Amino acid sequence: MNTNEHLTRTICELLSRGSPLVLASIVKQEGSAPRHAGAKMVIDVDGRSYGTIGGSLMEADAIKEARSVFTSGRSRLIEFDLTEQNVNISGMICGGKAMVMLEYLGATQENIDFFRSLYDAVINGDDFTFITLFKEDGQAVSDIGHCLLSSDGKVAGECPLSEADLEQLITRVHATHMATSVRLEDWQVLLEPMHKTKTLYCFGAGHVARPTAHIAVLVGFRVVVVDDRAEFANAERFPDAGNVRVIDDFNHVLKDFDIDADSYIIIVTREHLYDRVVLEQALKTDAGYIGMIASRRKRNAIYQALLASDVKEEELARVHSPIGLDIGGETPEEIAVSIVAELIQERARQYT
Repeated sequence: MNTNEHLTRTICELLSRGSPLVLASIVKQEGSAPRHAGAKMVIDVDGRSYGTIGGSLMEADAIKEARSVFTSGRSRLIEFDLTEQNVNISGMICGGKAMVMLEYLGATQENIDFFRSLYDAVINGDDFTFITLFKEDGQAVSDIGHCLLSSDGKVAGECPLSEADLEQLITRVHATHMATSVRLEDWQVLLEPMHKTKTLYCFGAGHVARPTAHIAVLVGFRVVVVDDRAEFANAERFPDAGNVRVIDDFNHVLKDFDIDADSYIIIVTREHLYDRVVLEQALKTDAGYIGMIASRRKRNAIYQALLASDVKEEELARVHSPIGLDIGGETPEEIAVSIVAELIQERARQYT
């Protein structure tokens, strides 16, 4: 489950139980900070928190200040100076500043309906922008509104902007792939692009696949594990995977999957022949990432065989092999860390 899914589900569950909450969001960030604009944390009435805005004393202070927000029912802003001269106060040296909005969300039907629609959009894997609008006066905030802007320009939710301002906002949305804060007239607007969850297809269910699948889920990938051995490809070995599929063989394995640019493929089968068979099929797809576990010698042998069967050099240039970032890993768990680190790196590159 990715962060957006976890937080929106938590919000929906709390509100549906009639429990108000405080939504802590970084709405402005300058310089270096633990998290960037758009990072969120949910705080319930008992002081429990879900998600993170950066940890350390900044997060602890936000949870502490949330008590007064629950008492008053009024949202507010708090500013954190994380520069070196304030280290004795904050306990953190990051070299930047962060503005956090503590938004009071009552268990109203309006809030329940909106955040359910947000949760549905996240679950459906839609590409959209989550927009938060508010007016600020010192630490006080007012007129907080939320809306969703779909990729085709449709708006759902409360958007008090004029048509001209909305057009300007849409232009800004198309120009950014990361959360950013902008000002329109007397409105402060936080734009948070919500991207479709990447699906990781793991071909092979052996000793490297198991920790790789687990870590990939932790960092927000949906994972599908595929193997021809039921004793390896099963829910007991891969409890985090969204789908574990046992196949007859690898010869036409990709025909049953809808592979697109949001699909990542890793090839970690038990045999060189199977790796080659899966790789040849993967190169015919629009997968956003293709990685194959291999020594350089094994990789070169597979590449030569594919080149002899009319695969082009430029097609092979898409492949990450040996797979993973070079961190000197040797154990299956260490190799898994290096693989997922490369997946994160590639995902971040595609979002910029």
